[in-house]
Amino acid sequence: MKHLLPALALCVSALPAFAEAPKIVGVDVEKVGMVWNIHVTLEHPDTGWDHFADAWRVMDAEGNLLGERVLMHPHVEEQPFTRSLSGIVLPDGTREVFVKARCSMHGWAEETMRVTLEP
Repeated sequence: MKHLLPALALCVSALPAFAEAPKIVGVDVEKVGMVWNIHVTLEHPDTGWDHFADAWRVMDAEGNLLGERVLMHPHVEEQPFTRSLSGIVLPDGTREVFVKARCSMHGWAEETMRVTLEP
């Protein structure tokens, strides 16, 4: 068994590092009448159509989906990048929302950004 450990260590060190999950760099919100516009800036090492940041979503404190922006193409040469979702109707009394990003290869990132809303 001892003779397998160096070989195992070599194999593990030769594995490619997993690409980072999409990182939420910033979120700007604006209230327009009775609805909200949300602008999310993401950073992700997009490599092309096989691996790119492909969505972000807005949720309430209980995890209910309030809106989702699907990103239709990779942003290999545009990092970080900002995309918006307009016309989100929030339940009365909502004081904060949470934003989460997804990539096409690894799914939804663990990171969730909390955003406080100013009335």
